Amino acid sequence: MPRAVVTVHYWSGLLLAGFILVHLLNHLAALAGATAHLGLMQLLRTVYRHPVVEGALLLAVAGQVFTGIRLARSRRVGARGRAERLQVYSGLYLAFFLLVHTGAVLTGRLYFGLDTNLYFGAAGINTFPFSLFFVPYYLLAVLAVFGHLAGVHYRKGSARFGEQAARRQALGLGGLGVVVALLILYGLTNGLRGLPIPAEYLKSLGR
Repeated sequence: MPRAVVTVHYWSGLLLAGFILVHLLNHLAALAGATAHLGLMQLLRTVYRHPVVEGALLLAVAGQVFTGIRLARSRRVGARGRAERLQVYSGLYLAFFLLVHTGAVLTGRLYFGLDTNLYFGAAGINTFPFSLFFVPYYLLAVLAVFGHLAGVHYRKGSARFGEQAARRQALGLGGLGVVVALLILYGLTNGLRGLPIPAEYLKSLGR
């Protein structure tokens, strides 16, 4: 595998990991209500909606997806351990999610003219039958983020912390991912009561 592919995957992954973790914290703010979520998002947008930062993030998405698929194809996954299989399969789901989600956000902004905020992301989750797709779609994305980190940590942390400690830490990351995913779902559905979605956001679902 060319060194450039590994390098691009590493650095684009670091940039995206930082953005994704901040983005997840923003979603967790929905536990305090839609106003809290929207207020924090407005603050964070002063950074990640800056043209230079947003351009770098879009390039990182493209680089991460392309190099991730290259790396996955270069590995005989079936012959590897569970940690590497977890890393590869979670990475492939993240590549799918990044492509679809980034495309959806850009379409919402440029084609539908929407503010792609809380209501844009939560519209499908809170609208049946679209929720049958969007609930597992978002849950799996959060689990894939933490699963990918757990797989990488176990493989690279075993030499530093010892295999047993690295396994416990990886399991802890995976468990944290489950908790975060469920809390985000709880927040985005207004405590499972359903979040009222403005009519303009339902139009993107064909309503």
